[in-house]
Amino acid sequence: MASLQDIRRRINSVRNTRKITKAMELVAGARLRRAQNRIEEMRPYADRMQELMVGTARAAASHRNLALMQQREEVRRVAVVVVSGDRGLAGPFNGQVLRRAFELERRARAGGQEVAWLVVGRKGASTLRFRRYELAGQWAGFSDRPEYSDAQAIAHRLAELYTSEEVDRVVLVYNRFVSALVQRVTTSELLPISEEVLERGEDEAAPARSADFIYEPEPEEILERLLPVYVETEIYRALLESAASFLASQMTAMRNASKNAGELIDRYTLQLNRARQAEITQEILEVVAGADALAE
Repeated sequence: MASLQDIRRRINSVRNTRKITKAMELVAGARLRRAQNRIEEMRPYADRMQELMVGTARAAASHRNLALMQQREEVRRVAVVVVSGDRGLAGPFNGQVLRRAFELERRARAGGQEVAWLVVGRKGASTLRFRRYELAGQWAGFSDRPEYSDAQAIAHRLAELYTSEEVDRVVLVYNRFVSALVQRVTTSELLPISEEVLERGEDEAAPARSADFIYEPEPEEILERLLPVYVETEIYRALLESAASFLASQMTAMRNASKNAGELIDRYTLQLNRARQAEITQEILEVVAGADALAE
């Protein structure tokens, strides 16, 4: 049985850990509110951007000839973009997005396709390097507070890989923020911009369109400028969703850690009380035994 000093040392250690986890929970909660506001403000903008692209694509006669919308007859190489975090201590946040990415890799290789890896966040990069994967792109340092310029850098690299035909398909894997307790792993087909996206955008935007537009310059030229901005917007939305999901996961993980630390302290306190009681009982027995010996 552990000594009283050992048990007291364990209790103090767990109490110090609980102070840290409680502070991290409070910080993550405060930052989560700001991140949630950013993603709620971003979603309507991204939806309107999609509507604008769909409307322009309908007016453009030859939009399928644009580089970012060209469907390759044979998909030989797939780019998987993993959006992870720069730090851990966030429960299953990093693990679940990496599991989905590895699942996509297995499917692609089963279909005879190669996989090019691009990753946002240090945690995802370290895992992929540990598995000895070669990275075609890596970005870090902004996973919990991304800016639009970060999305632009990622979009530029992906467009470069696609237009140069180094990859034939680009898939984005990230955690989508639903609520503080729910984050869902989402897979998004980023490039090429498929007909399904256009059809879905048509259905969503149809009630809002009641008039034809006059385009100046031609719709094809406008669409060519809009497509890179659309890709940047989709990536920025994914980064914001991932940032909010990370903070929510961290807040929940730290809350659970604080709760577990409290339960552990209660258990150690019970052990301490039992050890003290046993020690006192032993001292009483020794006193009584000594008194009996003197009486004899």
